[in-house]
Amino acid sequence: MPVTKSPTKTPSQSVLHQSVQFLKGVGPKRSEILGRLGIQTIHDMLSYFPRDYKDRTRIQKISEAKIGAEITIQAKILAINNRMARNRKYILEAFVTDETGTIAATWFNQPFLMNKFHVGDNLFLHGKVGAYKYLQLLSPEYEVIQDDETNIKEGGIIPVYPLTEHISQTQFRKIIKEAAHHFADSIEEILPKELLVKNQLLPLDKAIREIHFPGTFDTLKRAKTRLVYNELLILEMAMALRRSGIKEETGIAFKVGTNVDTHIRKLIPFTLTNAQERVIREIITDMRSNKPMNRLLQGDVGSGKTVVAIYAILVAIANGYQAAFMAPTEILSEQHFQTLQKYLQHSHVRMQLLTGSTNSKYKKDALEQIKNGQIDLVIGTHALIEETVQFKKLGLVVIDEQHKFGVIQRLKLKEKGHSPDVLIMTATPIPRTLSITLFGDLDISILDEMPPGRTPIKTFWISKDKETDSYNFIHGEITKGRQVFIVYPLVEESEVLSLKAAVTEAKRLQHDVFPACKIGLLHGQMKSGDKDKIMTDFKERRYDILVSTVIIEVGIDIPNATVMVVEHAERFGLAQLHQLRGRIGRGSEQSYCLLFGNPKTNEARERLKIMTKTCDGFKIAEMDFKLRGPGEFFGTRQHGLPELKISDLIRDFPILKQARTDAFEIVSRDPHLTQITHQKIRQKVLEAFKDRLELISIG
Repeated sequence: MPVTKSPTKTPSQSVLHQSVQFLKGVGPKRSEILGRLGIQTIHDMLSYFPRDYKDRTRIQKISEAKIGAEITIQAKILAINNRMARNRKYILEAFVTDETGTIAATWFNQPFLMNKFHVGDNLFLHGKVGAYKYLQLLSPEYEVIQDDETNIKEGGIIPVYPLTEHISQTQFRKIIKEAAHHFADSIEEILPKELLVKNQLLPLDKAIREIHFPGTFDTLKRAKTRLVYNELLILEMAMALRRSGIKEETGIAFKVGTNVDTHIRKLIPFTLTNAQERVIREIITDMRSNKPMNRLLQGDVGSGKTVVAIYAILVAIANGYQAAFMAPTEILSEQHFQTLQKYLQHSHVRMQLLTGSTNSKYKKDALEQIKNGQIDLVIGTHALIEETVQFKKLGLVVIDEQHKFGVIQRLKLKEKGHSPDVLIMTATPIPRTLSITLFGDLDISILDEMPPGRTPIKTFWISKDKETDSYNFIHGEITKGRQVFIVYPLVEESEVLSLKAAVTEAKRLQHDVFPACKIGLLHGQMKSGDKDKIMTDFKERRYDILVSTVIIEVGIDIPNATVMVVEHAERFGLAQLHQLRGRIGRGSEQSYCLLFGNPKTNEARERLKIMTKTCDGFKIAEMDFKLRGPGEFFGTRQHGLPELKISDLIRDFPILKQARTDAFEIVSRDPHLTQITHQKIRQKVLEAFKDRLELISIG
C-alpha cells in the first residue's frame, strides 16, 4: 500500500488533541465520565454528535392551546397534585402558568415523576391538549430549566445527546457550547475547494458548529450532509486506495482457451444457467488479466456458486497452479470435498482434504505433497492458514462463507502465494447499499437465477395454538419418506432464558410426540467426529428427524429433507432464518419452513412476516439491513472498518454514491494522494484506518 506515513500535526490540530479535562466546566471527575462515552480530547467532544433534536423554534402561549392540538410551552409550576384514581393508578398533575393562562400537565401511573418537579420550577412542556374539568397537557414531554443555564435552553433547536449516568443533557450542552465557541475555528478544512463548490457543502468548521447548535432546520440539514459526506468520503477513499494498490500489483495471467473451456465443461453434467455463464465470463476476464482477481461472488442458497468456483479452480490447475478452497466448518469442508470429488472423478486433479481433525501422520504426508506440488487442490478449514501449510505454486484462493472468517485469517491464506487470484463466495446476500461499502475494492458478481426444477419453499409462521397441527403435518411428511430439521436456539436449558433447548426437546419429541420416529441430535458442544457421524447418518436416512442448534445454518446438503422447523423463530435474525430455510428445498419435492414463534416486539413480528412473504435472499437482505442497521448487519468491526458516527447507509445512500464517485475520481488522478490539495484527506484516511488498509482487500 503506497500510503504509509501520517503527516505531522499542525498547531491547530494539536489544540484539538488536548485533553477534554481542560475545558471550562469539566475537570478530572467529569473528564472520567466523558471518557466512558469515548470522549478523551476536545476533538472527540466536537465529534460527539447529537442523536436527536427538540424543536423549540416556536414557544407558544398557554392562551393559544386548542383541544386536540399539540403545543410547546415554557411555564412555571404553581402547584403539584399526586392522587390515586379508582383503578388504583397514580395521576400526577403539575399546574403550570405563563403570563397568559394556566394548564395542567398530567401524567398517568408515573409516581416517580413526583421527585422530578418542585413548585416554582420552570419547564419546557410539549404535548397534546385535552380537557377534563380544565385544560390539560396529556403525558407531555418535559424538561426542567436550570436557572443558570436558561441562556442555552430558551427556544431554538435543542440538541439531545446519547449520554451515560452522572451527566445531564444540560451539563453536556454547556460543555459542548464551550468547546464549539473556543475551538471550532481550529478545525481544518480537509476537502479541496472544487469538491466544496461542486457538492455545495458547508465549510467543516461551520458544519461542526451547526450540528451542535443549528440556527435553522435548513442549516442543520446542510451540516448533517457535510459531515455525512466527510465520513463516507474517507471510507470510500480507503476503498479506492486499496483497489488502486491491488491494480498496481502484478498477478498471474492465466490462459483460458477453447481447449481448456471444453475440457472443463465436459466435467459439468448439466447446462449452466444464464447467470452462471455471465459470472464465469467475468471470472475468465479477471483470470486472463495480469492483475490479481479480487472478486466477490454473491448467490442465494442453491444458486450454483460451487460450480462457478470449480470452473475457476480448473482454470488455475490447467495452467499448472495449485488452488486452495477454505470453508468455515469441517462439515462444510468435507461436503465441498465430496462434491468436488464427484465432479472431478474423471479428471486428473489431485485433491486433498485438510482440517483440524486430519490424522497427524496422514497430515504430515499431505503437507509434504502440497509443498512439492503433488496436490493440485486443497480443501479445508482454518487448518489451511497454519504455518506448516506451504504451497509450491498457489494461483487461486477460494473462500466460502467469507464472513465466518476474520480478515487476518483471509489475508494469511492469500499470502501463501505470490499475488494469487481471490474468489470470495457468500450465500448470505448482501444489500447493494452495504456491498459497495464493505466490499468497495472488490469486483462483485451476482448469481440471481436459480437452476431449473427448484420448487419455492412454502413458509408459515406457526402460533402456539397451531403447534399440534404442525406436528401432525410433520408426521405426514415423515410417513412419505421425507426428513425433518428441528432447530432450537439453545443447546441446554437456561435458568436465565425461558427457551426450549435442543437436548431436552430431543428427548421430549422422541418420547411424547414422535415415538415411532428415529431422532438424532446435533449441537456445537459435541466432538467433531460425533457431529460428522450424526450428519452422515442423517444424510443416509438413519434418522427421520434431526434436532439441532444453528450449527446446520451453513452449507449442509440433504436433498431428502423437506421440512425445516425453527423453534423460537423470533430469537433469530432474518439472515439466519433464511440460511436455515436454505437447508431444505434441495430436492425435487415441495418443502416447507415452519417458524414457531410468539414475538413480543414489532421488529420480531416484522421479521417473521417477511420470511412468509419471500424466498428472495436479496430482498430479505435489504429488509434485514433496514431493520438492524449497518453496524449489526454484517459485523462491520471484523472488516477493519471504522465505526460510522453520523452516517446511515440507507438514509444516506445518495451521499454515499456521490462520495464514492468523488473518491475514485481523486485516486484515479492522484493514486498516492501526493498532491497538496489531497494531503489532509490522506491524513484522515490514515487516522481512520491506521494499519488496516491491507485488510480491506479481502473483504
